[in-house]
Amino acid sequence: MSIPVTTWWGVAALTTVGYGDMYPDTIAGQFVGAITPILGIGMLALPASTLTAGFIEEVENELDERTQCPHCGKTVQLKDLDEVE
Repeated sequence: MSIPVTTWWGVAALTTVGYGDMYPDTIAGQFVGAITPILGIGMLALPASTLTAGFIEEVENELDERTQCPHCGKTVQLKDLDEVE
């Protein structure tokens, strides 16, 4: 197989279009064909979940910097309290 043909098969398999015009015949090819989409999902899911966890952590850190005023009950950021003292 040539590189363009295998690229076409890889794109069709990873995008789950699966036109059916090409498919692996050998056991080794079927194994690679089964593992390739799983690895592709992992390569997308791992960075996406890491990025999402980072965003969530930043939002939680920002929310932790907020507190309520003991006198009026108003939500005040800790940065604002430092300026008052």
